[in-house]
Amino acid sequence: MRIAITGASGFCGGAVARLAQEQGNDVVCFGRRPGPVGKHVLWDAADRTNPDISGCDAVVHLAAAVGDPRPGKDTERAFREVNVEGTRRLMTAAEGRPVVWVSSASVYRPGPYANPLTEEYPTDRQRTAYGRTKSWGEGIALAGGAVVLRPRAVHGPGDPHLMPRLRRIVRGGRAWLPGPDVPLSLTAVENLASACLAALDWPAGAYNIADDVTYQRDKAVESVLGVPVRHVPLAVARAAAMLPGRTLTRYSVDQVTDGMVLDIGKALGTGWRPAARLTGW
Repeated sequence: MRIAITGASGFCGGAVARLAQEQGNDVVCFGRRPGPVGKHVLWDAADRTNPDISGCDAVVHLAAAVGDPRPGKDTERAFREVNVEGTRRLMTAAEGRPVVWVSSASVYRPGPYANPLTEEYPTDRQRTAYGRTKSWGEGIALAGGAVVLRPRAVHGPGDPHLMPRLRRIVRGGRAWLPGPDVPLSLTAVENLASACLAALDWPAGAYNIADDVTYQRDKAVESVLGVPVRHVPLAVARAAAMLPGRTLTRYSVDQVTDGMVLDIGKALGTGWRPAARLTGW
């Protein structure tokens, strides 16, 4: 196949592009910068132009505005332009081709969660521009017949997001985490990449994508940082997240305290199997 991959210069998109080429596909990387393999076609999801994907058989869309910046109209507008309007332009250009649209478990209503989340769990009341615009964007993708994948906390070699955040919690040879230990799902970048390509043949709809194990937060953090975990009272962490000039946000506190575990039964039902885990699990 000739596969168009948007956002291929990024951590997740690059993993998808490399695996697609390894599987014998012809790869075309759409983005502001070249991907690690294949042909590069310049396209910025924030520009008001549709990508020219003529000659491509299918699309994997990973280009996105990500992060947890300060809230405000400018932030909301910038995220919406990429995650919502960029999706609209991509789906228009796809013109009936198979599309895999990579979303995020951040679209789910904030927790805490007593049970694993299926794809039917509500996708509203998000606390960040990222969560809101990803939810709106995936609505456009689903209406256009795409397969939508919802990974959580993607990890792996070269991760530019999760590991830098975790390193910031280390003080005095300890990793300081808010609240008690909780179970959670994580998604290895290798598992996300394999799901992206397998999903080109899946029925349209939303699918949770995660490793095939429920991690315990404290053990997972200790295994990747190599230092013991100590706990900060949850009320103290939430109060700190409200302070001016804060380094913590309510979203970042939620991510490590809400106990989000994804039910991946729907994806497993397609025959896909996640093969990677954190070291030591």
